[in-house]
Amino acid sequence: MSAFPTRTAHLTRAIRTAAAVGALVLMLGCSSEPEPEPREAALVRGPSNATPSAGTSTADDSPFWVDPDSPAARQADQWRAQGRAQDAELIERIASQPVAVWPAGDDPGPMVRTARDGAARDGRTAVLVAYNIPHRDCGQYSAGGAHSVDFYRQWLSAFADNIGDAKAIVILEPDAIPHTVDGCTPAVFHQERFQLLAEAIDRLKQQPNVKVYLDAGNPDWIKSPEKLAGPLRNSGIAAADGFALNVSNFQTDSAVRTYGHQLSRVLDGMPFVVDSSRNGNGPLPGARTDAWCNPPGRALGKRPTTDTGDPLIDAYLWIKRPGESDGECRGGPKAGKWWPDYALGLARNSKA
Repeated sequence: MSAFPTRTAHLTRAIRTAAAVGALVLMLGCSSEPEPEPREAALVRGPSNATPSAGTSTADDSPFWVDPDSPAARQADQWRAQGRAQDAELIERIASQPVAVWPAGDDPGPMVRTARDGAARDGRTAVLVAYNIPHRDCGQYSAGGAHSVDFYRQWLSAFADNIGDAKAIVILEPDAIPHTVDGCTPAVFHQERFQLLAEAIDRLKQQPNVKVYLDAGNPDWIKSPEKLAGPLRNSGIAAADGFALNVSNFQTDSAVRTYGHQLSRVLDGMPFVVDSSRNGNGPLPGARTDAWCNPPGRALGKRPTTDTGDPLIDAYLWIKRPGESDGECRGGPKAGKWWPDYALGLARNSKA
């Protein structure tokens, strides 16, 4: 059974109002603790026997896979062993939930297989992010990506091959489309990028149980969603299952929902998914520099679910892994590195 309803079911589902999570503010500092060591196999637990704190729900009712060896899960074990029981309970608010896997390096196979096999054992759906487009992030904090067009094709094909016939959701290339609209990616690379994205969608959709959502930024980035329509169409979004919004950002569910409906209207009613991993307190208030990069006082958002109350929203997902740095700003480590203090702040501020 698919993790998501059919398009027909979306159009007939009654619209309910999605509740936004409340706001508390906590200023965070940099952690000097190293990332926890991987767990021994005997200590690995599944989502059903995690020990959540009061007010924390496990993901037993979610169709998505929970990684029992995530940095958050290992951090909880480490702090518990150190006698930091309260902090361990708080970090379980992250460890007990399904978060996306971002396969890295020249070979995505090992990380894809780990998620694939773990999800299959639990009867769940893996959530994966393909993030390796050439000229990625315009040389900013997450710069990198495949060194050539041909290498990207090989990498993406390996990514798809390792999913096999497993159930998976793939968020395709965060920022890639918005960076062609805001001018960050030089125009000389635009057509190449559109072609690679279209090919990626077609390749991923050859896997029988894969859903693909092409990233479309967030409401605070490209203010007019109509500007995204052409690049999305040129990138083959018609062959995808929808688009993704708010990846690694902090815009509220309400703002993202409104924006998503506007973009959907110019894409013939296409549905979308929302990254709610860190938007519980919304974006950093005021005109702040780099408000998207490790902003203080943020909180976990709505837990991953397909029960969205909106026929156009396929799911709320935790695509950005809560507690992993956005980059070397505000005392953070490199992008994608685990930052225990930031993770603890997100969990402490969360009401869920």
